[in-house]
Amino acid sequence: MSEHKIKTLSKIAATGLEALSNTTCVLDEKSKDPDGVLVRSTKLNKSNLNQSLKAISRAGVGVNNIPIDLCSERGIVVFNTPGANANAVKELVLAALMLSSRNVFSSIDFVNSLKHIEKMEELEPFLEENKKKFKGRELSGSTLGVVGLGDIGSKVAGMGVALDMKVIGYDPALSVEAAWRLPSQVEPADSIEEIFSRGDFITLHIPAIESTKGIVNLELLKNAKKASLLNFARHEVVNNESILEALETGLLINFITDFPTPDLIKRANDHGDVILLPHIGASTTQAQENCAIMAVEQLSDFLQHGNINNSVNFPNVNLPRSTKNRIAITNRNVPAMIGQIATSLGELGLNIADMINVSRGDLAYNLIDIENGVEEAALSKLSAIDNVINVRLIS
Repeated sequence: MSEHKIKTLSKIAATGLEALSNTTCVLDEKSKDPDGVLVRSTKLNKSNLNQSLKAISRAGVGVNNIPIDLCSERGIVVFNTPGANANAVKELVLAALMLSSRNVFSSIDFVNSLKHIEKMEELEPFLEENKKKFKGRELSGSTLGVVGLGDIGSKVAGMGVALDMKVIGYDPALSVEAAWRLPSQVEPADSIEEIFSRGDFITLHIPAIESTKGIVNLELLKNAKKASLLNFARHEVVNNESILEALETGLLINFITDFPTPDLIKRANDHGDVILLPHIGASTTQAQENCAIMAVEQLSDFLQHGNINNSVNFPNVNLPRSTKNRIAITNRNVPAMIGQIATSLGELGLNIADMINVSRGDLAYNLIDIENGVEEAALSKLSAIDNVINVRLIS
């Protein structure tokens, strides 16, 4: 099998890169025409999409740093790693719940300000007198509303159940697989408005796509009744002006997020009802290693065998190898393409041993195992079929 050049455009955990050692994929950081790219949060643009690029694998979930539409036009598969960092985010959400319910930060700041008290006989009564300022509320018995029940949201919902919270969840795109992961105690909500009207603590775990940008606005927040709101999804899903107004009017008790902005930082310094973290949801050794390994395995499986798992722009496709030669064809999802491809293969004298065709949106993807040899001229003829985007021989 021919070698496939891989280039990293972000720092990728060494454990993940080590997974390349048993593949035909080689790390080539100087390559100007890699077959595959590994990336984390680095912003990519047209200049990163070289002519030979076949796939981009994102070691993480969010792909708003990758020009997905342009990749789809070029037939470049974009992978992400859902679930690889889910536990890390879940644990940070647990910390945020504690911070929001028990006035931890303000309590620490208060104690650290008492440097002027040097005697225990003065300190103890002073603490006893002032600790009532920091009275909090327990998580047990309160209602946790979870918006988005994917890999992370389902773990957070399970955590809420383990904390003896009443958990309600909402996800209009809930998959059967995700539903099976949920504890039976999680109550489904009919709408996001219901989550905001019932939740004492509300946590967001939805992607930043066109339909979710600014979904948490003042109209939605008016359903809340003195709730704590946590955003460990993406900053685009909330409207900051609405958050600030909801805090000012008491619709929200506090706001905890992994996505600081200048206006939120100012509010945090002036009022203390905003807690900001520097986007550390996936910043654990384990999460970064999990994401890197998953990103590398998906990329190498695609380059070596044409299989696709966890793509954000292509359908999932898995076909066990039955012959030495395999052809991968990406085409626009228009009628009669399978017939044209099969006819062309027949005219070229190529015998099909096995074949799969799957579509997603405007794209379709074909894996075809061929019993006999495949010449370069045959690939050129297949590439010339109308609405074919790219053709690749995997041998």
